[in-house]
Amino acid sequence: MASAIRIIGIDPGLRRTGWGVIDAVGNSLRFVAAGTVTSDDKCELASRLCQLHDALSDVVHVHQPEEAAVEHTFVNVNPTSTLKLGQARGIALLVPARAGLAVAEYTPNAVKKAVIGVGHGDKAQIQMMVKVLMPRAVFSGGDSADALAVAICHAHHRQGAMRIPVAVT
Repeated sequence: MASAIRIIGIDPGLRRTGWGVIDAVGNSLRFVAAGTVTSDDKCELASRLCQLHDALSDVVHVHQPEEAAVEHTFVNVNPTSTLKLGQARGIALLVPARAGLAVAEYTPNAVKKAVIGVGHGDKAQIQMMVKVLMPRAVFSGGDSADALAVAICHAHHRQGAMRIPVAVT
């Protein structure tokens, strides 16, 4: 019998970073927890990044995932917003890496394709399909649902990667 792999999915954002933790056993997925860590937009950028780092570190410590997956960010029209989002994404990559986890990265289209079957869709479709795939899932909104979708995407991709035979040289 295969053992469960605990996966944390992270949907980075400077104001709100969603996180979702699942256990994957073969093709079976089990909801563990989900939520959102936030930063205070009245603080300067460095303090906000520290707030995200500390809160996400606490989540990783509490839930003890074995693997992590982070969503790639898209490019905004506003270069300043894009840069700030990229810095928040850096925190989302750093925290699990510092905890010793392998960190996979997925584009928004790859996440949507894995969860809703097509590369384009809205947050409502993602939330609905996360509930279909994991009926016991409880999430506080779009950010945590997106993070669960990232974790689901990783669970599907890691299953496919395990089926690919290693070339013998």
